[in-house]
Amino acid sequence: MNKKKILIVEDDANIAKLVHYNLEKAGFVCALAGDGRKALSIIAREKLDCIILDIMLPELDGLEVCKEIKGDPLKKNIPILMLTAKGEEVDRIVGLELGADDYIVKPFSPRELVLRVKAVLRRENMQEVDESMLQVDNLVIDVSKHSVTVNKREVELTPIEFNLLRLLVQRKGRVQSRDVLLNDVWSIDSYITTRTVDTHVKRLRQKLGKIGPNIKTVRGVGYKFATKEN
Repeated sequence: MNKKKILIVEDDANIAKLVHYNLEKAGFVCALAGDGRKALSIIAREKLDCIILDIMLPELDGLEVCKEIKGDPLKKNIPILMLTAKGEEVDRIVGLELGADDYIVKPFSPRELVLRVKAVLRRENMQEVDESMLQVDNLVIDVSKHSVTVNKREVELTPIEFNLLRLLVQRKGRVQSRDVLLNDVWSIDSYITTRTVDTHVKRLRQKLGKIGPNIKTVRGVGYKFATKEN
C-alpha cells in the first residue's frame, strides 16, 4: 500500500521539523517548503495527498497559496490544513472560505495534528456505495465524478462544501444539528467550532443560487435540505 504524501509549508525550521517527525512516525511521507512560491512549485510537479499550510510565509502568504491551489482544476481537491499562530476567528473564516479543509492554531499538540490529517484524508476517501447520483429538482450531484450541477450549470464546490451538500441531500427533510454535521462531514467532534458549519452553509447557499434557500435553518438546532414534500 502506497504511503500518503504530505507537503509541509512552514518557514519556521523548528516547527517544520516537529511536524515532519510526527507525520513520518505516523506512516506518512513528507515534503518540505519554506515559502509560498516554493510550495506552489512542488505542488505543480508532485502528486500530493494533503497540504499543511502556514499563513505567515515569506514570498507568498498561505492564504494566497490556498487560493491558487483551489483555483486549479487539477489540484483543487487536495485537502489543506491551515497551520498558523493567528488564532482570531476572522483568520479562520478567511482560510475556510478560500477552501481550506481544517484549521489548527499554534501552539498545537503533535498528536492532535496527526489526528486532524488522518481526518481530512478519511473525508477525502469517503465514498458512498449505494448512491452514485443524487437529484432534487434541478440539482444533480454526481458522487463518482465529484460534481454538482444546477439547471445543467456546473457549480464549483470545495471538497467540504460538496460533502456537506451531499449529506444534507441524502438526509433531505431531516434536521441535522451542527454537532452532527461537524462529526459526519468534518469527522471531528470538538476541534473546530460550530460557527464553521454556519460559514460553510452560507457559502454553499450563495454558490447554489436559486437552490440555496432549500437549505433551511432550524433555529437553535441546525440545518435541513427541504423539498416540496418536506
